[in-house]
Formats: sequence, C-alpha cells, structure tokens
Amino acid sequence: MRNVWTITSRELKSLFVSPVAYVVSALFLVAMGYLFSLILINSQEASLRGTFQNMVFILLLLAPALTMKLLADEQRMGTIELLLTSPVHDWQVVVGKFLGSLILFVVMFLGPTLYYVLILNVFGQPDAGPILTGYVGLVLLGASFLAIGVFTSSLTQNQVIAYFAGLVIMILLWIADAGGNLAGFGLVSNVLSYIAITRHYDAFFQGVIDTTDVVYSLSVIATSLFLATQVLQTRRWR
Repeated sequence: MRNVWTITSRELKSLFVSPVAYVVSALFLVAMGYLFSLILINSQEASLRGTFQNMVFILLLLAPALTMKLLADEQRMGTIELLLTSPVHDWQVVVGKFLGSLILFVVMFLGPTLYYVLILNVFGQPDAGPILTGYVGLVLLGASFLAIGVFTSSLTQNQVIAYFAGLVIMILLWIADAGGNLAGFGLVSNVLSYIAITRHYDAFFQGVIDTTDVVYSLSVIATSLFLATQVLQTRRWR
C-alpha cells in the first residue's frame, strides 16, 4: 500500500497544480449552482433529488476531463517507462492514479456542494436520509466514471482521444436502458438494462441503498481498473 499511496500523493500534487482541474471544477460548480437555484426556486422543496439527478449528467461530461491525462500524458512524455521499470506493480500505478483523481473529485467537486445542504436547512427542513445516500451514490458514480476514464487514458498518448473514448463509453452506459427496451425481452435486454447507469443511481437519491446498485458500481470500477492494468502490462512486454 505504500507504493499506491506514493503514486496517489504524486498524482494529487500534479492535479492540484494543473489548471485543467480548476477549470473543470469551476465549470461543474457554476453549472450545479445555477441548476440548484433554478430547481429550488421552481420546486419550493427542501430536497436535493433534482440537483443530484442533474449532477449525473454533468459528471458524465466532465469526469473524462479529469482522467484524460493520467496515463496518456505519462505515455506522451515517456515517463510511463520510468514508472513501469520502478519497483511497483502495474496495478499499483493504476490504483494510485485512480485514487488521486477520486480524492480530487470528492474535495473539489462534491465538497463545495455541501453548502446546498446548509441553504436547505436555513430555508426548510430537508430529510437527511436521501441527502446522505445521495452523496454516497455520487461518490460511487464519480468513482465509476473516473475508473472508466483511467482505462481509456491507458489506451492512448492523446488526451483528446482519451477524453472522447471515455465519454463514448459513459454515454453508451447512459443509453443502455433504451437499448434494453428496444431489444424487448430476453438475455440481451436483461444485460443492457442491468449495465445502464440510469437504473442504478435513482434509488440512492430517494434514500435507498440497494446492494445490487453498490455491487454494480464496484464491478464497473474493478473491471475498468483491471483492463487498464492489462493495457499497462502489454506495454511492459513490448
């Protein structure tokens, strides 16, 4: 774990001095601040459910921007060779970079949105349960998106390609439920419905933590990081 934390610390230092992280964070907070105000004014409800649902779509667009340079930039500059020849395992490199992006996401993206809760408590009496489970869902969702981004960043030296590859995968997961409906019934329909993101996060925003949804998120994270590790291993033997 020491090697993982070393890579995580290195990545955090790199991310916190990168203007990309601040620009992406600012775009996220501006968009969410506007949507939160709009939803609160129109609904007159002390609830974050609508805000959480909008966050899912905003994160789909912005999460790949946080991860596009993690491994792609290392490959472009040649520093990935130093990492691969150092006394660390490939999975430690992948997990370390993933944890760095996840910590940044929680601190710079979700952290500032906690003032929404303060505003709701000033003007109403929000139900703490759905808010708490909603943030749990967002952490799992963000971790899933970031893991996918780490995988696509491992595939190429080009950050732009890494961004759009991650975005395409996330959009496919977003619309998978529609594909399941078109497929009708059967195995294909069931598989598409299960992998659809939209099927696994609504319950969190309603105050329910379903083990199926947690397992889904952990499966996406584990699969994405495993694939990224396999890509790095192929580079090691070139």
